[in-house]
Amino acid sequence: MFSRNHRSRVTVARGSALEMEFKRGRFRLSLFSDPPEDTELQRKLDHEIRMREGACKLLAACSQREQALEATKSLLVCNSRILSYMGELQRRKEAQVLGKTGRRPSDSGPPADRSPCRGRVCISDLRIPLMWKDTEYFKNKGDLHRWAVFLLLQLGEHIQDTEMILVDRTLTDISFQSNVLFTEAGPDFELRLELYGACVEEEGALTGAPKRLATKLSSSLGRSSGRRVRASLDSAGGSGSSPILLPTPAVGGPRYHLLAHTTLTLAAVQDGFRTHDLTLASHEENPAWLPLYGSVCCRLAAQPLCMTQPTASGTLRVQQAGEMQNWARVHGVLKGTNLFCYRRPEDANTGEEPLLTIAINKETRVRAGELDQAPGRPFSLSISNQYGDDEVTHTLQTESREALQSWMEALWQLFFDMSQWKQCCDEIMKIETPAPRKPPQALAKQGSLYHEMVLSEPVAPGSPGEGLLLQDNAISAEIQALLSSYYSDR
Repeated sequence: MFSRNHRSRVTVARGSALEMEFKRGRFRLSLFSDPPEDTELQRKLDHEIRMREGACKLLAACSQREQALEATKSLLVCNSRILSYMGELQRRKEAQVLGKTGRRPSDSGPPADRSPCRGRVCISDLRIPLMWKDTEYFKNKGDLHRWAVFLLLQLGEHIQDTEMILVDRTLTDISFQSNVLFTEAGPDFELRLELYGACVEEEGALTGAPKRLATKLSSSLGRSSGRRVRASLDSAGGSGSSPILLPTPAVGGPRYHLLAHTTLTLAAVQDGFRTHDLTLASHEENPAWLPLYGSVCCRLAAQPLCMTQPTASGTLRVQQAGEMQNWARVHGVLKGTNLFCYRRPEDANTGEEPLLTIAINKETRVRAGELDQAPGRPFSLSISNQYGDDEVTHTLQTESREALQSWMEALWQLFFDMSQWKQCCDEIMKIETPAPRKPPQALAKQGSLYHEMVLSEPVAPGSPGEGLLLQDNAISAEIQALLSSYYSDR
């Protein structure tokens, strides 16, 4: 008999097709749920997609050559980041699928017991020498060409760029003033540098003008002004293509070409200025060819976290070397290549000088006391360093077996980080925090496309030219707003 309050449970036969569908659905939900790090990467991807849309609007509104070059550069950087983030998301999804299903790629082995600490990598003082011909640089002969160049730097899925620089034969090298910092890097990092360049034609700013603006400008001129404009276009060249028109829609503005590239690894890290080889990706017949010497000079520095952040701390009792009865109760802090022993825990944060500093380097020998000691006996470890022909040993006591195991684990992890980061753990390299990016100063001085025509006839109130001037001023304001938004988000 049916009852409204009666609770019934529908059962599914074990092994049936319906049960398999339920299991498969639960498997899909657990398999493709996004972990927090994937959610953050997806947020970055969405941000770059919005930035790319803004760069496209900016490129369509540009009326100056420098503006178009900056907008095209921004578009190239956004596209590179989007592809990098999508590739990293795909890699993480594949690793997640393999981990959920228990499968392992054939070319991968068992996971390592230890993982090295992360670190910061900074590249600065970037300079790329140029190799001009004698007739061009010394005798100042030949056509004066200009290039707009910038560097694209990629470490893992992170991509950053430098400022754009205009280059001609009056320069002996390309110097980038900004330094680039990557905050998440491992000792196996590969920093790829790509030099992009675009040849800047001296056709004037009308080359990059929007087509709708150029059409209105041509139709709004008077007879005398129109004759002068047509005469200037005819004298510009007999190619038949008018510089007042936009490039074809497939081009969409200036085109940057890959000129050279190189990859820097941990072996290139040194606290000094070094020269590295460049692989040239362009030739002299290429329209964007730039006479590069074939090398890049820079300073590449790295700071592992084990050198800048404490890896272990706690209460210790220290026996001075050669003094059997003198034990001091201290607060130990393991940071970098030293074990600092302070009188009180708060002294470590106030900058007080430690009572004792014990060196920890690649030659240090550490030995722990027997872990099966009798109850009540202290748990100890000894740290020995070689100074010339003399060996100095410090004996430390911990309060419990767990504390001893924690200190030993921190020391072995530090030794492992030293073996992976190598010369980066000899001393702390100096890294300067990059200054916030600002919009290019040249773009702030750009005028109106209407003013660049240098019309001798004044604009009469109510004429079509006055409306066009107001429209062009609005476009210039839109360009400045898009530029400010783009660089503030960087």
